[in-house]
Amino acid sequence: MENTVVPTTVRVSVEGADLLLLAGVSDENLVQLARATGTRVALRGDALSIVGDSEAVARAEGVAVAMVALARDGRAVTADDVLRLSLIERPAEAPGATAATLVVPGARRGVQAKTPGQAEYLKKISEHDIVVGIGPAGTGKTYLAVAAAVDALMKKRVRRIVLARPAVEAGENLGFLPGDMQAKIDPYLRPLYDALDDLIPVERIQKLIETRTIEVAPLAFMRGRTLGDSFVILDEAQNATGMQMKMFLTRLGVNSKIVITGDKTQVDLPRREESGLMQIERILHGIEGIAFHYFTDADVVRHRLVRDIIRAYNADAAGA
Repeated sequence: MENTVVPTTVRVSVEGADLLLLAGVSDENLVQLARATGTRVALRGDALSIVGDSEAVARAEGVAVAMVALARDGRAVTADDVLRLSLIERPAEAPGATAATLVVPGARRGVQAKTPGQAEYLKKISEHDIVVGIGPAGTGKTYLAVAAAVDALMKKRVRRIVLARPAVEAGENLGFLPGDMQAKIDPYLRPLYDALDDLIPVERIQKLIETRTIEVAPLAFMRGRTLGDSFVILDEAQNATGMQMKMFLTRLGVNSKIVITGDKTQVDLPRREESGLMQIERILHGIEGIAFHYFTDADVVRHRLVRDIIRAYNADAAGA
């Protein structure tokens, strides 16, 4: 007679949590939890009931505990959040609404680290003068850096924010666009404006730009300047040349902080030109005050398909 495997059942208390925030529309979060962990999940009374084999239930329980913690703190949980939590080794220890949060004075909303990797990135930014964030698209490299810059400005830790990007074409030729110089370079800088727009009311951004409290400019415009009392961000740094990167880093002035972000898989420089990002990764490790942070596809916070796309490209590159 065959042994019958008895399913394991656990109950996770949801007391104090907003059930709509927790379960999502049409219980989509619970459906995602069941799908991601291979368990059966049901909301019954004041508890989530999870049924399945012991290993799967243990994993689902950790995710459920993290979901309940977020809902108790008033944060809407999404299906993408559930999937992301299911990929973390210890989801119950993932950042909650009280950890790694930037509550920016006057901003539209607080900024919350959604993965342990993002929380560690914000911690490094707070503790170091220069931080280099390297990783794939969608991991929040730029957005979190801009949020940290706005936080520092609003709390008067710095007097201005400088946001820079190399003006390198990603396969398209923008040289024949109509308009003046600003109109031609704006397409390169738009992602930085988008991050600002999400954090600060539009009318306030305009005033800060007019008074040069916030400056958004191509990397080439940094030459010859000393950036003191500033929070400086270089985005898409994989497209800075070695000489441009050296020029940028040596702009650092007193009471200033630099954050450099980039993705080594998306270099648009001519083949003979070495990426400045890869160069500093090679030569600046071990210098006190400089920290490197590496994001992985587990930190992707865009649509969950972005994570799968990145993994597919990585697998193809590994097999090439």
